[in-house]
Amino acid sequence: MNRVKTWLLSVFVLLSIATLVVAQERNEIAFPDIEGYSTLKCDLHTHTVFSDGNVWPTVRVDEAYRVGLDVLALSDHIEYQPHKADVPTNHNRPFEVALGRARELGIILIRGAEITRDTPPGHFNVIFLKDINPLVKDDLVEAIAAGCEQGGFVFWNHHAWKGEELGRWLDIHSTLYEKKLLHGMEVANGDDYYPTAHRWCLEKGLTMVGNSDIHGPDLLQKNTSAEHRTMTLVFVTEKSEQGVLEALRAGRTAVWCGPLMIGKPEWLTALAEASLEIDPPHMRSKTSVWVKVRNKCAMDLVLKRTGQFGPAEVTLKANTTAIFRINVPDASQPIPLEYEITNFLAAPGEGLDVSYTIPAP
Repeated sequence: MNRVKTWLLSVFVLLSIATLVVAQERNEIAFPDIEGYSTLKCDLHTHTVFSDGNVWPTVRVDEAYRVGLDVLALSDHIEYQPHKADVPTNHNRPFEVALGRARELGIILIRGAEITRDTPPGHFNVIFLKDINPLVKDDLVEAIAAGCEQGGFVFWNHHAWKGEELGRWLDIHSTLYEKKLLHGMEVANGDDYYPTAHRWCLEKGLTMVGNSDIHGPDLLQKNTSAEHRTMTLVFVTEKSEQGVLEALRAGRTAVWCGPLMIGKPEWLTALAEASLEIDPPHMRSKTSVWVKVRNKCAMDLVLKRTGQFGPAEVTLKANTTAIFRINVPDASQPIPLEYEITNFLAAPGEGLDVSYTIPAP
């Protein structure tokens, strides 16, 4: 009888451990590292019940882990707290509540805040803060400067969320930019892509970020090409909070929003080179070659031919390998393949040009 009790107890313990493991299951997001850098998946704009969100801070961490994120910033509104009758004002508390859980799950947690003003001039996130309280100021420039004095990184949120006219660039934005108090912009927020912000980032050297701005619970079990959280890919030299900050200051980012990857050409090119793999031909005839083309990233890639050889248009599904027959006049010569990845936006309305040469046998 004692042996039976011991056996039942062992089974109960094992099942309990298994339950804990399942509760912490993580669905990875497959974006490859690029040459010289590691790729981290980041959401730098999220909300909890400490402002106008609907979940507790530790829930945000569990969600981030479940859907495969590496970095999470909690950025509750400073000025807007509709739950204050139930949740007292304590701007640093969301980070403090969530930090232990983030450490358990290996999530890099960043302390942030959203400075909330009428649009215009708009809302601004300040992240990598040590203390949010000094940002509680009536003057917008003074509030942002207080964050920068702590080494914070500042980006302008969803500039056109009320339309392009109200999201236009004003003198106050020039003041922030000239004083080096504005470091980036959201080129995507939730499901919305902002081409004007994309163009401004290219023209002014601002860092591109894209975030969920999530308020309700995240019901996704994992991110897929068809359905995913908007996020910033940050290319870091080290996987740490300081590494993320350094990469953001250097502008090493790309933004995944809906079917699009948005960014500066050099980082989109590096990501495309890491994501697309073409094997040497495994079969040849006099006028054809057969090659395997591999898409090693989490999003479908839509390619349109700009050169002479290869299929005219093709969609490479996420994390798949396809075989193509390429017809040419003479398969004994090198074969140039020239394409545009139409859903890699190097500028508003402009895809990314890529090329590859199949060597001669």
